[in-house]
Amino acid sequence: MEAVAEGLWRLADYHEKQGELGKAIKCLEAICQSPVSFFPVLEVKTRLRIATLLLTYSHNVNHAKSHLERSQLLLKSIPSCFELKCRAYSLLSQCYHLVGAIPPQKQLLYKGLDLTNSAGHELSVKLWSCNFNSQLANALIIEGDYQNSISALESGYVFSAEICYPELQMFFATSILHVHLMQWYDDNSVEQAVNKCDEVWESMEPEKRQQCVGLLFYNELLHIFYRLRICDYKNAAQHLDKLDAAMKADLQQTQYIEDLTKEMNALNQSLSRSDLHYKDRLALTGKHAQLQEQLRSITRPTSMSKESLEPGHFGNVRRTSRDKLELAPYPIDGEWLPKSAVYALVDLMVVIFSRPKGLFKECSKRILSGMLTIQEIFLAEELVKLGIADGVREVSLQHSAIWMAGVYLMLIMQLLENKVAIELTRSEFVEAQEACESMIEMLRGQYAHYVGCYHEATFHYIEAAKLTESKSIQAMCQVYAAVSYICIGDAESSTLALDLIGPVYSMMDSFVGVREKTSVLFAYGLLLMKQHDLQEARNRLAKGLQLTHNHLGNLQLVAQYLTILGSLALALHDTVQAREILRSSLTLAKKLYDIPTQIWVLSVLTTLYQELGEKGNEMENAEYQCKKADDLQRRLVDAHSSIHHIELIDKVRLEIQQLKGVDIKRAGSISLGVDLDIPGSIGASVSTSSLKLMDIDSGRRGKRKI
Repeated sequence: MEAVAEGLWRLADYHEKQGELGKAIKCLEAICQSPVSFFPVLEVKTRLRIATLLLTYSHNVNHAKSHLERSQLLLKSIPSCFELKCRAYSLLSQCYHLVGAIPPQKQLLYKGLDLTNSAGHELSVKLWSCNFNSQLANALIIEGDYQNSISALESGYVFSAEICYPELQMFFATSILHVHLMQWYDDNSVEQAVNKCDEVWESMEPEKRQQCVGLLFYNELLHIFYRLRICDYKNAAQHLDKLDAAMKADLQQTQYIEDLTKEMNALNQSLSRSDLHYKDRLALTGKHAQLQEQLRSITRPTSMSKESLEPGHFGNVRRTSRDKLELAPYPIDGEWLPKSAVYALVDLMVVIFSRPKGLFKECSKRILSGMLTIQEIFLAEELVKLGIADGVREVSLQHSAIWMAGVYLMLIMQLLENKVAIELTRSEFVEAQEACESMIEMLRGQYAHYVGCYHEATFHYIEAAKLTESKSIQAMCQVYAAVSYICIGDAESSTLALDLIGPVYSMMDSFVGVREKTSVLFAYGLLLMKQHDLQEARNRLAKGLQLTHNHLGNLQLVAQYLTILGSLALALHDTVQAREILRSSLTLAKKLYDIPTQIWVLSVLTTLYQELGEKGNEMENAEYQCKKADDLQRRLVDAHSSIHHIELIDKVRLEIQQLKGVDIKRAGSISLGVDLDIPGSIGASVSTSSLKLMDIDSGRRGKRKI
């Protein structure tokens, strides 16, 4: 009977290579359904292989789960078979994770850990302990149990250190940092996690670091998120440069491997010819050997390859490596995000760093690159491979499919949000509308503010604050709404602005970094200026400008700070300083193609020249201001006449169906946190109308101090 089973296994191998999954599974199931009993171990191996095929090539998780649960029952009667039991635990855990059955998954993983704890100290035992701790950490994160998740990852780190396995140590160190970033308990713990990653990474040999491309991307991205969170933009930029270079090198190597593979296939076709001359065959055979050696040199295994842990069919779902950045070797073999999503995320990071500097050409190139990368995924029917197609209901989808689709959707929205911000800065209102249709309330508020619909802007900002649990985003929305209220200009609106600014101002020191602080100082200084408390406004704005210049590097916000400070200097009759500040502001606004801010600065400069009696400068300045104002008015008319304008500013909240519970969690790896406080620009919602911001001599209003 063993010979029959061996024949069916070989036939299944053949059908799998031919891409005939159904036939391969039928061959294997013939063993399980045979009226003649096979040895239990043979049946267990067969069922594990069936489950692996189903999980690798199909979405039939329940079918795979049934085979694995049957394997569990058979293994209970077998006293040994440590490897088979571990593989069964690992695969069944993945099935539970895919269907969102977290409690039974945790129970199963604890059984797996009990098995490894009683199995001795061999290498394979420690590796399976790492596997179970990794999966357990993911399950605990889904339940929001971050502390125990970190404990599981720390246990995995200890085991990987005991067997001197630096790749696994780095995998667990970066995973621990990721959890700390998701749930920021205290600064010291996060900093220690960052330092541990640096320590382990530096301890690895340079050649080994080059082989661990997935870990390189994961580590650098986490470092960028950490540096952004603490507003250390200089060091974050250094990590981004390293990451961008690694992406370009990986793209080049991937293309090189594809070219070698094509050449190998062409040689194979030539060598298959029966009429090939002996000398030609000899030459082609030599060339073939050279190409094989080149491929082997590029794709060298890590310090402990999968082959050393035979058989590789079991214990881990195998996918093609074309779109995969592995974080750890077998039996972990995990990934954070597919390679395509990581590439798009790198493009997004470059955009986020380049936009505040006014590098819009680079931003546009990277936004297009990121969008094309994601578009290629859709054209390659990756969503169909996840089971997402027309007519498929959400309840029929695996939780992992929902999560992965959400990752791509989030990346698209972030890229579009930055596209909108660039277009709004440059007053490309109509283009912004096209990208804004599917945007959230904050973007609708930004659009409404930019086109002068301040009442509508306040509505959307306040609604945006209601839709998030992030204290940081809530604070930013309140500041944006306050600025819009200030631009309305009446006494009631100023009071409402103060009501919004006050709570944020009182807690601004509690935020990590300075983004919220610079924003609220800007808004509060603007409000004090409107209330004619000019010296106090100047003090707050000067402090905010210093923080913005030293920590944020946001040229648009710097330009707007300078414009207000220039107008304050003029109001305090310090014309020398006013001229110097306003010229600097105008230079920045021109660099950013920020037409509204240019008009704002020009209006203040006109007033300055009037006071100084510089008639020539006044007329030249007024003429240029009029030209820019006409340009802006034309753009506003185009925007207001668009069919999308009313939809965007309408005081109706966009209803978005929210996923519940475990649906938003990652089934497989630690989920991507989308609330890592990536800095945005308050400038996208600062009023630029000279009539609104510069009318400091209009009727006095009562003042309330925060």
